Order: sequence, then structure tokens, then C-alpha cells
Amino acid sequence: MGKYFGTDGFRGEANKNLDYEHAIKIGRFLGWYYGARIDKKAKIVIGKDTRRSSYMFEYALCTGLMASGADAYIMHVTTTPSVSYIARVDDFDCGIMISASHNPFYDNGIKLLNSHGEKMDEETILLVEDYIDGKVEVPLAERENIGRTVDYVAGRNRYIGYLISMSKYSFKDVKVGLDCANGAAWSIAKAVFDALGAKTYVINADPDGYNINTDCGSTHIEHLQKFVVDNHLDIGFAYDGDADRCLAVDEKGNVVTGDHTLYIYGKYMKERGKLINNKVVTTVMSNFGLYKALDAIGIEYEKTKVGDKYVYENMVKTGNRIGGEQSGHIIFSKYATTGDGILTSLKLMEVMLAKEKPMSELAAPVVFYPQVLKNVRVKSKPEAQNDPDVQKAVADVAAALGDEGRILVRESGTEPVIRVMVEAGTHETCEKYVDQVIDVIKAKGHIAE
Repeated sequence: MGKYFGTDGFRGEANKNLDYEHAIKIGRFLGWYYGARIDKKAKIVIGKDTRRSSYMFEYALCTGLMASGADAYIMHVTTTPSVSYIARVDDFDCGIMISASHNPFYDNGIKLLNSHGEKMDEETILLVEDYIDGKVEVPLAERENIGRTVDYVAGRNRYIGYLISMSKYSFKDVKVGLDCANGAAWSIAKAVFDALGAKTYVINADPDGYNINTDCGSTHIEHLQKFVVDNHLDIGFAYDGDADRCLAVDEKGNVVTGDHTLYIYGKYMKERGKLINNKVVTTVMSNFGLYKALDAIGIEYEKTKVGDKYVYENMVKTGNRIGGEQSGHIIFSKYATTGDGILTSLKLMEVMLAKEKPMSELAAPVVFYPQVLKNVRVKSKPEAQNDPDVQKAVADVAAALGDEGRILVRESGTEPVIRVMVEAGTHETCEKYVDQVIDVIKAKGHIAE
């Protein structure tokens, strides 16, 4: 991670940690880097979510791009995966998405995607940061070389068509609930499900610039749970602000997490001989119950660091075809280069219709283990993590749990915090072993004052 950009872009509170000048500079650098630097006119596509500040950042980015000679193609309010898709298929030099994903409305972010629709490489990100910090000079375009903006809502429509083409089945007479989080999915998800014949029931699809993710969407799934049960729906899907995540709710009102999705679709792929390497890619935060369920059906798995970036890197390296996070960020590498919430919901519908089974039955084999996670503020993350006595305490817990649970101790990527997590058969067991490790961290003097 760089000075400004983390694993999921440059994110912060609008006009505090991330302001319009940052956006202008990012546009200035990208417009030159993909254009005048190599003696061409850059072509860059931009999308945004429904936050009020997204308009400011959209215009600031366009200003910077045009000032450096690039043409900015504006998709307006759309999803992150749609920008990824269009950057890849419509021959753009790169893509930019303005969103802070599941964060509250007052935060925003700038995500950079390469011409393949993948997250931008670290080398280019560091060059952008050098320009923001004044370490690099970029010339202004002049006369006929100044760029322009192009209304590109057609790109969003093309993406909708692509999603519709993904379904192998008609959704006729299936009652589907959609929680659009008052975010980017509001203008896309219903159109897709309606086109496929579903009886579509929608909540939280009335964005006003301030209500994105507010008490709705995948971070507040309880509202969709009630909506599905009250309206006797067959299934419900909840997205986050930029719709790169999807959590589901079965017909009984139970939550279907990203871990459930990995199991359900991984098993479906295996049954059809489509599960390359017989592996599913998870992060270290996937629940132990997922691994037990995969073991039972003979599916292997990889574990990466937390973050869809690392999941995708593994998939590129190994050729594995499905991976993701418990949060609902699922990547189907045959169809997309990033997580896509609406695509994920279509894939879950596909399994339901192919197997002719309700979602509750498909998800039932994944039984979540109780989990306790505690954060410990420390003076030095590496010193605490690498302390021999702390490592011994962790090893002792792992030995005590055996194959009936697990312990994970990891450093926070953004705070001076060590996270201690235990999954086991009971909540009490989790608490006991988490506290056992934390007591050693305290005794060794690693706790911050």
C-alpha cells in the first residue's frame, strides 16, 4: 500500500483526507501518463456512485484529464464492476470509479483500474502518488490537444445487456427481493431481473446523495431479511454502495454470506467438471465452517490475505476460477476481473434453478462456527506479532483446538492494532483462547498506552 492508495483505492472523508485537488491531480497524471507521455490521446472511462461528493470528484477528475489532453468518457452513476467491464471490452486506457463502497455518504474514494479492468498495479499507483506530492511534473495540453468529455451512458447499458446474457434460465415467477443500498445498483439491478422475468421487489432504491448505505444494503442485511419473510419471497439480494458485493437472504430469512456462495457455486462447478484445480480461493477470514463443508465434498482451497486484491492475484497466478470474501465480494474469473454483486446474485439464481432447490437447502451444509475477534492496540505490530512468547501462546491454542477450530492473529493494515480471532465449537471456548493470547501480549509489555 502507498501513502494515499490502499488495497481498494484512495479513500477518505470528502474534502478532508480526500479533496478535489487530489482528484484533479490524479486526472492530470493519468491523462498524461496514458496519453501525451507516449504521444497519443488517452481514452479514460469514469463512473461514480450516488454520494453527493461524487459529482465534485467526477468534474475534478475530468478537469485534470482534459487539461492533460485526455478524453473522459462519463458513465455517470454506475457500479464498480460495470466500469471494470467497460474498461476491458471497449478498449479504454484505464478506468476510474468514484466510490467509498460500503462506507457512509460523507466518505468517498477513487479506484483506478487498468485496461483489463483489474485494479491498477502498484508501480503506476506510486507514480500517481509522486505526482500528488509534487515529485513529478506533467505538462498542460494546449490548443487542439486539450481533451473533452463524452457522455457514455451507453457503456452502462452495454453492461446491463452483458449481465442479462449471463443467465442460462428464465426467472419467470421467481419472487426476488433486491436491496440496492441507495447506491449504484439502484439503476441497474431491477432492470436486469425484470428483463429475465423475475417478480422483482425492490427496497432502498431512492438515492438522495446522503442515504447510501444508511441502515440498508449488505451492511444492514436485517432489513432485507424481514422484507423477504414478510413478502413471502423466494430469495433476496443485498448490495453495497458500489455493488461489488452481494449478500443473499434465503426464503426463510437466513443470511447467505460470501462463504456460503463460495461453497454453493464451488460445488456446482465441481459437479459440472468446471472447477479448475478443484480449488476455491478464500481469505484467512473465511469461517472454519466453510472449510469443514468443502472438506466433506472433496474441494480444496487456498487462503490469501484479507482483500479481494489478493484473492484475484491468486486466481491469476494459479488459474483458479472462483474466489472471494465472507463479505460477499466474489470473483468469477471467467466472467469478470473484479467482484460483481449483481453477477453474484445471477450465479446464485442459476444454481437454484438448475438444482430446483430452495436457497436454504443449498446453503445448509455450511454451518458457521462461533467466532470471537478482539483488537489489541500495540506499540509495534511487528514486535508484538513476532514475540516468541506470543507465538508460543498462539501455537498452544492451535494445538488445543486441533481440527475443531482455529486461531488467527494478524496485523491491521491501517491501524496500530493486532487482531486476535478464534473460531471454535462454543462462544465460551473462543473467548477463553482469545483472552489467553491477549494476556501474553499484555504481560510482554506490547500494549500501547
